[in-house]
Amino acid sequence: MDAKQMDAIKPAQFPASADASPAKMAVKVACRDVNVHYGTKHALKGVGIDIRERQVTAFIGPSGCGKSTFLRCLNRMNDTVASARVTGSILLGGQDIYDPKIDVVQLRARVGMVFQKPNPFPKSIYENIVYGPRIHGLASTKAEFDEIVERSLRGAALWDEVKDRLNEPGTGLSGGQQQRLCIARAIAVSPEVILMDEPCSALDPIATAHVETLIDELRENFTIVIVTHNMQQAARVSQRTAFFHLGTLVEEDDTAAIFTNPRDERTQGYITGRYG
Repeated sequence: MDAKQMDAIKPAQFPASADASPAKMAVKVACRDVNVHYGTKHALKGVGIDIRERQVTAFIGPSGCGKSTFLRCLNRMNDTVASARVTGSILLGGQDIYDPKIDVVQLRARVGMVFQKPNPFPKSIYENIVYGPRIHGLASTKAEFDEIVERSLRGAALWDEVKDRLNEPGTGLSGGQQQRLCIARAIAVSPEVILMDEPCSALDPIATAHVETLIDELRENFTIVIVTHNMQQAARVSQRTAFFHLGTLVEEDDTAAIFTNPRDERTQGYITGRYG
C-alpha cells in the first residue's frame, strides 16, 4: 500500500487490542467449516474463525462476498430463508447454536442484531426498550422496567437526549438517534454478542461518528461483530478484521496487520482499491 493510500487509514487510527487477560482474549464464538447453500448456490464455503470475547471483529469484502450471509449464521437469521441450508459448527460459549434443542428465540436474545437501516418499532421510545425484556421475562415491575430503560439508553449514549420524551414515538427521532435506539433495544436483554450489519451506511458523518464511539464503549461489556463496506470504519473500530471474497474467508488477523501487511494478494488488492 503506498503512502497516499495509507493516508486514509493511518496506523494511529487502529484501536488497541483488548487486554491480553484470559477473560478478555477468550474465544466467544468458534466457527468451523461453515457452509451456506441457497438452493443450488454455494454462497459460503468452509468458513472457520474464532471470534474473541470483548473485541470488535469487522467483516470486510466486496459486495456479494458472503460477509453478511456469514453474520446471519451467527444468530440463525438464515433460518428465515426457505432455500437456505447451513452446515458446519458454530459454538457460542461451547454450545452448538444449530443443535435442534436450541431455542432460537433465546439464542437471539443472547446474540442481538442491529440492521443496516434503523428499524425502531412503531411504539414509544420506552416501549421499544422494554419489548425484549418483557417477552423474555427479565422484569415484572414498573420500577424494574424503568431501570432497564435508563440503563439501556445510557449504554447507547441516548438517555440525555430522550429522557424527557420516553412516551413519544421512536420513529420521531433522527436517523442517528433511531440507530442508537435500536442498539439500546438490543442491549436491553443483556446479550453476549451484538451483530451489526453495516449499521452506519444510512447515517450522516456526524451520526456515524456517534455510533462508532458507542461501538468502542460497548466492547467493554459485549462481543461485537460488524459488517462494513467502509474500510476506514473497520480500521477505526475493530481489533480484528476478516476479509471475505467470493464466499470464502481469505484471511483474518489483527486489524493493523490486515491493513498494513496482509498475507494474501486478494486482501492487498481489495484494501488498495484495485477491485471491490
